[in-house]
Amino acid sequence: MRGAKIALAVVSLLVMGLTGYAWASLQGLVNGLSYSDVIGDGAGGDKPADGARDILLVGLDSRTDAQGNPLPADLLAQLNAGESDGELNTDTLIMVHIPNDGSKAVAMSLPRDSYVDIPGYGKHKINSAYARAMLQARKDLQAQGVTDPKELDVKANQAGAKLLIATIQELTGSTIDNYAAINLLGFSDITKAIGGVDVCLKDNVDDEYSGAKFTKGQHTIDGVQALEFVRQRHGLPRGDLDRVVRQQVFMAGMARKILSAGTLTDPGKLNSLVDAIKKSVVLNQNWDIFSFAQQMKGLTGGQLEFRTIPVDNVEYRTPTDGVAVKVDPAKVKAFVQGLTGPQAGANGAPAPPQQKPDESHKDTTVDVRNASDRTGLAATVAKQLADKGFTAGDTDNASSRKTTVIWVPSGGEAAGQAVADALGAKATVQEDKSVPKGHVKVFLGSDYQSSAGASSGTGAAQAPPAQQQAAPPSTPSGPGSDDQPITADGVPCVN
Repeated sequence: MRGAKIALAVVSLLVMGLTGYAWASLQGLVNGLSYSDVIGDGAGGDKPADGARDILLVGLDSRTDAQGNPLPADLLAQLNAGESDGELNTDTLIMVHIPNDGSKAVAMSLPRDSYVDIPGYGKHKINSAYARAMLQARKDLQAQGVTDPKELDVKANQAGAKLLIATIQELTGSTIDNYAAINLLGFSDITKAIGGVDVCLKDNVDDEYSGAKFTKGQHTIDGVQALEFVRQRHGLPRGDLDRVVRQQVFMAGMARKILSAGTLTDPGKLNSLVDAIKKSVVLNQNWDIFSFAQQMKGLTGGQLEFRTIPVDNVEYRTPTDGVAVKVDPAKVKAFVQGLTGPQAGANGAPAPPQQKPDESHKDTTVDVRNASDRTGLAATVAKQLADKGFTAGDTDNASSRKTTVIWVPSGGEAAGQAVADALGAKATVQEDKSVPKGHVKVFLGSDYQSSAGASSGTGAAQAPPAQQQAAPPSTPSGPGSDDQPITADGVPCVN
């Protein structure tokens, strides 16, 4: 029986992006990363012409490191990797959309068993695109007389990545600007470097395939346990879709941990993190990682949102590929463009131009804490304030409280009142010595109400109603569903 495939460490690329500004100055990092020629020289550029950068994150079921060296048997055994079936499938696929100003990020998961058109091969599961092109390229190269194992491996993997990119672009209607692949090695070290990640389960779990064994409730996991958490799909109500949600909440938890736990200012943790990333990451050639790091430096956890493309049938029986996930390309394109493209107004008319923010508020940085019971509220409020000209600070959860309060530094009452007025909230403004000069800290209590409907969304671009209906009726509400996207604000309990 084929063992459970590993849902690999896409999280490490998330870490790389969110911590990029902090480690970009460290000597030897860029030289230590591995690169592959899979996207044209000018692709993406410093600021892509379409206004946003689309990055394809790929998790490979590979038993080699980023440099192509085989992983030691004892390491594979320690990580409960199981036996390889000889195929190099892509077990995790996420497209991350980041506007050129770095103001927010939407990460869209594509289930690995999605049944799609693969250019030149017909309809198959999307996770086979890489392997099909790689194996064909290897055969062609050998027929041409190429015998060097390293050359065969490099060129065959490039062919696999190029076909996968073409497949994703055809399915989503988006242009991939950058590509990042990661493998098993480094996942354990990454999670340990940051002190583990907080997750929460709705029920007890005991899965013999992945090794996942957890009790109901919240856990802080790293190393082998983290790998078991993100790889499990057997025994879950929605199978691979629930595994996608597992990956999303883990990535969100990692982002939250990094942004709030001092990882960026701890040289030891940062060095360990960088070492683990260098072992497990392959980027497309000509990706200017320094410019990317500068672009990402203003991104906070609340401005990171996770979604899953709409699916029609999670148990679709294909003619030749067994059971797959059926997707409608038209619905997928509408969903992706609804999240990443210009938003339409009434009756499909172009949205009116946004009013220019009040520049008088740009010197006030607002940190938002969610002290209510509404998931995602801090991210929503932070986005609303940024839209009104305030500088976005960080977001996090706080101990529950009934009333909303705004803390300001000495002499900052006017700035605090301006924030209260912008929110339309009857909040108490009070001095607190812990607030840095130029900052305002908002604690959102259970009494908080917003005329802008802050409690009903996450502040990221929402798909129009017709696109939201693209999700199958059987998809429940809750974390990971279209009406409840996952953010790095809070620890939602999942299957």
